[in-house]
Amino acid sequence: MPKERIPIASDHAGFELKQHLVSALTALGFEADDIGTHSPASTDYPDYAHPLAEQVERGEVKRGVLLCGTGLGMAYAANRHPGVRAAVAWTPEIAALSRKHNDSNVLVLPARFVSEEDGVAILKTWLETGFEGGRHERRVEKIETPIGAPKGANP
Repeated sequence: MPKERIPIASDHAGFELKQHLVSALTALGFEADDIGTHSPASTDYPDYAHPLAEQVERGEVKRGVLLCGTGLGMAYAANRHPGVRAAVAWTPEIAALSRKHNDSNVLVLPARFVSEEDGVAILKTWLETGFEGGRHERRVEKIETPIGAPKGANP
């Protein structure tokens, strides 16, 4: 069985933690696809968020990981893509809830606010936690369906 490919990307603020998480993904049995940035030189987070989110949007991958200083910029950009549910998580508990209740498919880490150890714990929890479905499934469906639109409609 082939390893699940998980794209991972960061801006300059997340570069160092990303490098550590690439190794962690490999150790956990995944194929880490590092799509940049490849240095700590200043760069723009949308340049990395959009290509990763497009892979999720098109169904080329089931999930991905983004990092920036606060996680907010990456999440804003990634969530512009239909079908992408990018969640900023700063603890394993938040990561678990993002999966259980919101079926997040992009984990976003605030690199300036988590240690390498915490980053790995958050990533591991997020990877291992499944979606609970049930009442949460209805809510997730409403994320993609504007109020008043027929169920399953996508703008």
